[in-house]
Amino acid sequence: MADEKSAIKGKKGRTPEEASIDPAAQQMLALADERGIGTAFSRADQMSPCTIGSAGLCCDLCGMGPCRITKDGMTGVCGATVDTIQTRNFIRAVAAGSAAHSDHGRDMAFTLKAVANGETEGYEIRDVAKLHSVASIYDIPIEDRTPEEIANDLADLYIAQFGQQRGAIVPTERAPEKRKKLWKEQGVIPRGIDREVVEALHRTHMGDDQDPIHILQHAVRTSLADGWGGSMIGTDVSDILFGTPAPLLGEANLGVLKDDMVNVVVHGHEPTLSQMVVAASQDPEIIEYAKAAGAKGINLSGICCTANEILMRQGIPAAGNFLQQELAILTGAVEAMVVDVQCIMQALVTLSENFHTKIITTSPKVKLKGATHIEFDEKHALTIAKNILKEAIDNYANRGEVNIPDYKNTLVPGFSHEYINYMLGGSYRSSFRPLNDAIMSGRIRGVAALVGCTNPRVQHDAYHVAITEELLKQDVLVVQTGCSAIANAKLGFLLGDAGIDRVGPGLREVCETIGIPPVLHMGSCVDNTRILTVLTQMVEEGGLGDDIDEVPAVGLAPEWMSEKALAIATYCVASGAYVIMGGPNPVAGRGDKIPESTQVAEYMSSGWEEIYGGKLEFVDDPSEMIKRTLDHIDKKRAALGLPEYDATKFGKSGDARVQEIEALPLEERQAALYGKRAAG
Repeated sequence: MADEKSAIKGKKGRTPEEASIDPAAQQMLALADERGIGTAFSRADQMSPCTIGSAGLCCDLCGMGPCRITKDGMTGVCGATVDTIQTRNFIRAVAAGSAAHSDHGRDMAFTLKAVANGETEGYEIRDVAKLHSVASIYDIPIEDRTPEEIANDLADLYIAQFGQQRGAIVPTERAPEKRKKLWKEQGVIPRGIDREVVEALHRTHMGDDQDPIHILQHAVRTSLADGWGGSMIGTDVSDILFGTPAPLLGEANLGVLKDDMVNVVVHGHEPTLSQMVVAASQDPEIIEYAKAAGAKGINLSGICCTANEILMRQGIPAAGNFLQQELAILTGAVEAMVVDVQCIMQALVTLSENFHTKIITTSPKVKLKGATHIEFDEKHALTIAKNILKEAIDNYANRGEVNIPDYKNTLVPGFSHEYINYMLGGSYRSSFRPLNDAIMSGRIRGVAALVGCTNPRVQHDAYHVAITEELLKQDVLVVQTGCSAIANAKLGFLLGDAGIDRVGPGLREVCETIGIPPVLHMGSCVDNTRILTVLTQMVEEGGLGDDIDEVPAVGLAPEWMSEKALAIATYCVASGAYVIMGGPNPVAGRGDKIPESTQVAEYMSSGWEEIYGGKLEFVDDPSEMIKRTLDHIDKKRAALGLPEYDATKFGKSGDARVQEIEALPLEERQAALYGKRAAG
């Protein structure tokens, strides 16, 4: 800790305002600076990125290196060229990201199997309709069968997808017909989820695959094993066990913490733990235990994608996104931060030594040195969840000074693809027809999916918010998942009328008519598969082409930082989407002394576009991201023969116009309503 403090003093970093646009984060960063406590922001200021490694120009895959390519014409000791080294590094990141999300899906499938066989505590099948819907896709019989019997068969099918060695993983059947045909022609349909990840690692072992284009082709196959495999399985099973999300009211930002209650923050990605902690926190025994400790009760909140899981299903508030995990502890109000897997900073334990917060790890896959480990087991889920909460309650007496920022905002999360289908047409006419029609008419210019992480290398939340603001003005409907959704929730974009005044006239008509916010929260980062499903349903509805690559849509990850983001980007490109990632390109050299790749970056843009209709590009400037997004949407509109976007063509919706007229004095109101008729 002393070394960290001296490092902070030794080099001037950003001010809190420069580090984040979020006032709650700014307040906590100012407190950290005042106390000389390091955070991810100050460590990012101290740590100069390796320009060689960040450009993918360093190879450490064998003991002859590491080999750093710093001049034109250089190769590794084995002769590996810059293109080969970059693609090997890229596919390994895609493999790791795919493994992380797919392992999540595997755990969910095993939980479904255990629930179906009565081997768990506290879980049940909450969404039988979703179970029937998914089972029907795979021809699993549902007539005259119990939910448990159906769930057992579905679990077996899903578990088999991980170890399958030949054939095609079954969720790919849900893609558009033209897309499936293309994948088959290209030989990229995943044979088994684990097989593709293992093969990615094998191909990149020293002395194996050395053709950059061939390596990238398998990167596509590996990512599809995630997007149309493991992640899709994870989303399906989460909905079946915990309920398919539908809109409800929630809150986001550090202001959701309470100074008179036991604050427990759940952080990570797997909903099996967080959903049970929610259930345990509502148990009368636990509430009384908290009151006996001097608190008014238990206040549960979430960080990162666990926040999204319990927010969209239970309405549990989100304390923040990825970069706020340390800031929550800095409030001094958190009795326990309970973590499972992914995006957990090792610095949490060291930081917590300055406060009373207990860091509790729960996954058999993840331990932090110095943290309390209470291993989670679905067979005793509720009992373990109660024990975790009791640990937090017992820690309440150790709380010191509290500094909770007075900043939070309300939002409406829970826009699953099932609910979007329903909201556009109701119970009996649910359809994507109204959305397609709105795009075809030009009321909605196109669709943008903003996803991904927050990254301390850029101003926290700034890119997410700036891009969202401008796209909404340009009548682009925005859908979001993960930390990106929380970033905009804190600014009020995910709450109906709170953001409607910042929306273009055509999109505003649609939002007011349907009664939706201008930004749709679709879930956690694993739920990007919901976006694939929406795009598929839009294609199947007709009028916007016959494959995903024809839809006027763009995916953006403006502040990405994790390997999962690269896997997501790649499977979206392979599905036909144009994807823009913020920040430097990990497969393109920079500077006078570092060679520019002549092949890889170009191929991931123009080469992939020629084959799959989607492309991957890395852009530093949010203004340029916006420009490329709008240009692409307009290009796709033109290719479909749709009218050119014209913001002046649409005005206020019927509902808004009626409200405006009703506010007029009587004579003016009558003239507005009947003037033309009277004149006639």
